[in-house]
This record gives sequence, C-alpha cells and structure tokens, in this order.
Amino acid sequence: MNTNLVKLYLDFETFYDTHFTLTKMSTAQYINHKDFKVWGVGLKVDDGDTEWYSADEVDDILAAIDWGNTALVCHNTLFDAFILTRHYGYNPLYYYDTAAMSRGLYPNVSARLKDCVTREFPSDNTMRKGEELASAKGIRDLNPELDEQIGSYCIQDVDLTYALFQSYVVGFPESELDLIDLTTRMFVEPKLLLDQPMLLQYKEDMAKRAEDAVSSSGVTREILASQQKFRAHLESLGITIPTKKSPTTGKKIPAFGKNDPAYLQMCNMYPEHKHIWDAREVVKSRIDETRAQRFIDACNPDGSFGVPLRYYAAHTGRFGGSDKINLQNLPRGSKLRTAIKAPQGQRMYIADLSNIEARMLAWLAKEQDLLDAFIEGHDVYCEFAGQVYGRTITKENKLERYVGKTAVLGLGYGMGHVKFQDTLKTGSPSVDVSDSTAAQIVQQYRGTYSNIPILWSRMKDLLFSMISPRDYGTQYGPLKVGPQRLELPNGMSLSYPDLRYVGGEFIYTTQKGIVRTYGPRLAENVIQALARIVITDQMLEVHALPEVDVVLQVHDEIIALGSELNSDATMEKILNIMKTPPSWREELPLDAEGGVSQVYDK
Repeated sequence: MNTNLVKLYLDFETFYDTHFTLTKMSTAQYINHKDFKVWGVGLKVDDGDTEWYSADEVDDILAAIDWGNTALVCHNTLFDAFILTRHYGYNPLYYYDTAAMSRGLYPNVSARLKDCVTREFPSDNTMRKGEELASAKGIRDLNPELDEQIGSYCIQDVDLTYALFQSYVVGFPESELDLIDLTTRMFVEPKLLLDQPMLLQYKEDMAKRAEDAVSSSGVTREILASQQKFRAHLESLGITIPTKKSPTTGKKIPAFGKNDPAYLQMCNMYPEHKHIWDAREVVKSRIDETRAQRFIDACNPDGSFGVPLRYYAAHTGRFGGSDKINLQNLPRGSKLRTAIKAPQGQRMYIADLSNIEARMLAWLAKEQDLLDAFIEGHDVYCEFAGQVYGRTITKENKLERYVGKTAVLGLGYGMGHVKFQDTLKTGSPSVDVSDSTAAQIVQQYRGTYSNIPILWSRMKDLLFSMISPRDYGTQYGPLKVGPQRLELPNGMSLSYPDLRYVGGEFIYTTQKGIVRTYGPRLAENVIQALARIVITDQMLEVHALPEVDVVLQVHDEIIALGSELNSDATMEKILNIMKTPPSWREELPLDAEGGVSQVYDK
C-alpha cells in the first residue's frame, strides 16, 4: 500500500432495466453486454469537491487522470473498476473497496452502502443513501432533468463512500488492504483464460446425460423433480418413504436429499431401482450444467476470465464465491477446473498447504505427539487409523485411512459419534460403521489427543472473558480478548456481536438471527481464522515474487501464474514461502506441496 497516492473516489451510474440488471446477470455479463451504457460518473479527488460528469464528458475526464499515481476507492470496486479497466482501459495503481472493508470489520451484517452508512453514522440523517436511481430505470438516454437528478444521487453515493473510507481505514491492517487490492485485481485485471469450446461441449454432454438418465428411468422429469410426486411414485412401488426431522418445523419430512443417510439406505435396499435413483440425482443436481453456462457467461470478449472472489465472505475471514460463481466449490477432478487455463508460454503454479487446520489445532492445543508427527512427516491419518484398527495402515488401505482422516479433520471440533457416523456414511468413499464403533472412535480420538478437549474448555473460558470487562486485554496464545471479540494476530478480529450467556449457553446476534456457540465451535472459528491468516499472508508474499502473479485462491491452495521457463525453481520459491511459519508463531510446523500445469487440474 502506498499512502502517498492520490485517492480517487469514483462511482459509475449505468443503464439498467427489468431484464438488463445485475440482479439477473453477472458483473461480466452485464458490463460486456452490447446494451451496456454508462450514464455518467461521480468523482472526488482526495478531499476536493465531488463532481458529476455526464455520459458525453466521461471519456475526457478519465483521460485527464494520472492513473499511475492513483488509488481507486469505490463501494463494491469489482463493479466500478471492471468498467474502468475493461470498458475504458485504465488501470489504477491500487484498489480500495469500502464494501470489502465493511465485511472485514462487520462480517455478520450487510455490506450494502445503504446499510453501511446507517450503521456507521446512526445519528446523522444526512448520511443516508438516496433512492433516485429507480426513476431512471429503463431509460437509456437521460434527458437534462433526469441527468441532473441521477448526478445528485451519484454525488451523494461518492460522498458516502468517502465518509465510510475515512472511518474504516483508521487502524485497518495494511496487509488486509493489500489483500483487498489483490482480490480486486484478480477480477478486474484478469490474466487467466477459459477454454470455451470445452465448456460448451461439457454443457452439452451434461444435458445429454440428464436426458438419457430420465429416459432410462421410465419416469418423467416432472415426477423426479417434485418431492410430492416422487413420494407418490415410490409409494406406488410399495417402498416405505425415508424420513427426517425438519430443521425449521421439527416435523417429519421425506429424506430425499442425496446425502441423507435414510435416503442412501433406501437406495441400497432397492438396487433394482438404481435407474430411478440415478435419474433423480441428475435431475435434482444440474449444478455442473448450470455452472458451465455461468463460466461461459463470465468469459470476457478477449477470452480472459476475471476471478470473482468475495473478500471476508465468512465470519472467520475466508474467501467466498462472488458474481454467481463459487470458485471455492470446484471439486477436484471436475471438468470445470480444467477449463481454467494459463495463456500460451505461461504456467499455473498450484500450491497447497498440507493439513493446515489439523496442524494449527495441534499447535494451539499443545498436542505435542501430534505436532511431532507432523514435524517428522508422518501420515497422521494412517497413524490414527492404525490405532482404530489395531494394525498398520498405509495409503493403500484407502477405506481405513479415510476413517482416520475423517476423525483427525472432523473430531477436533467436538463432533459427536452420531454426526461422525453420518459423515463417514455420506462421504466419499462411503463407510458404514455401527453406533458403538463410531462412539468408540470418538472416545479414542479424545483420549489419544487429550489436550484438544482441554482446548475446548479454554475456549469456553474465552467466551466468558469476552463478556467480562475485567478480562479485556488478556492474551491467549496469539489471541487477545476484547469486548465480544477476539483480536487476531494480524489486527482483525473474530467478532460475536451482543454475545451473552443465557440459560446455560452462549448466544450472539447475526443478520440471520440468534446463533448458539460453545467451546468446540469457538475452537473451530479460531483455528479457521488463524489458518486463513497464514494462507492470505503467504498469498501476498508469493504475489511479491517477481516471477509470478497470484491469480486465484481456493481453500488452502494458492494459484499463481508465471513463465513456463525455470518452472521448478519458481515452484520451489513458492513452496519455501508456504513452508515458513508465521512470525507470530515460528514453532508452528507447516508443509506444502504443489505442481505446475497449463490448466487448473490439481
């Protein structure tokens, strides 16, 4: 971040109507569309006056700006900067985003401009977003009166963005601002390409697969897609309907989810109807076909693909999907992964932090045996599975190792035996264990790694500390207790608004309502937040290498783009960064692995 840059606060106003709107289209679709039109732009340079420039003035005013010395500030910069870079061809030196900053500061609530200013300036009624934009809906060319009205509306939005930025930027960690800049750059200055012919073929193949499955089932698509009609059809076959308790009403409802244990049991009991089960899954899960189309829609006219990631999408700071594409949910082996590719002469450097959450949990819990196993390079999944089965387990024992992996990754946050049993059964591969065996494995985990249940108790103590002013400022490892929050080592916080202890349990308030929390859940939040800091700081370090640009981040993976020359040396530099512990806990053992490819195929 360069604080000496000129700050340009900017907001584009653009034509929209009932069908041509961001509520129905992705950002890339909308801005790349032939009907896209800029009505005008509002600009404020540093602390100067905010001005509105109508459509016929936009080209000249943008051309007069020294973009190489400018930091852009917008509310939802992915939108405005995409217009700036893709439509006008200007690239600021740095990107700020007050919507992203709001999500970082208030991750449990809305980051819409209207809600941000109401929250930030609750007693100042002059700091409220207008509604004048609706009067221009469907009008492509603004008359002078409407142009003035929209101009006043835009000036107000720019001024609100300016006020939010002044409030938010105080104390906001520089590394997080750099991360916002990088996340924005992935989308508005795209470097990756999409294999459009392959996506089109894949979409056609998925549609044909669905058509064939429905035809082979002997049942109509309408029956397969409807809960009630599917139930009636099964009853006509003499099949007892599997049920589960509704999470909203508490009443018994059909268990027709593809991962519902009762549904899976029914499918296994009636293998003669496999053609029906297969057809229903295809009909109910058209996600690959739909996502293939969304990838196609996201492709820019030059073939490039802007990576849409949402900064601080989760309470713990993790990235999320954005712009109607969730790149955080691309299963390994998916065709959609391999549609993402590097330009000619370049390669994708795909590096993955190994067992980061399990390592972080072992370190925070001071579970030395588990830490030593990681340090010495043991396969901890095989080792724990060996304890469960009473014999040596290797990677060749896939089912047994999967049980060990599920235990090590899942039981560290207080998972009970029923959920553990369901997790094994609905996973891939599916492993069916009895109630008593599941309970035994849970107890074996807690006994083997006894410091982890102790950590859960410490986390419960921290929940009490967050509502006890006398405990504010208390340090626990890299965490510092604050009012209804835990301050993280990078300057951000895990926040629990209105945290209180009621009726023997802790609850806090989010935009979606009241949430219950407890020691193991706080442990999970803390581990995920700390692991996220490790990988995002590494992203910035990798991006600083002269050889590569970071172009994507998925879970514990960092994906960078660089020359195909000297690829082994470049990969080694990336892995060395990812194997280096953070400065705030140098004894944390890290490991990473990676590969170099023309496409995203890891």
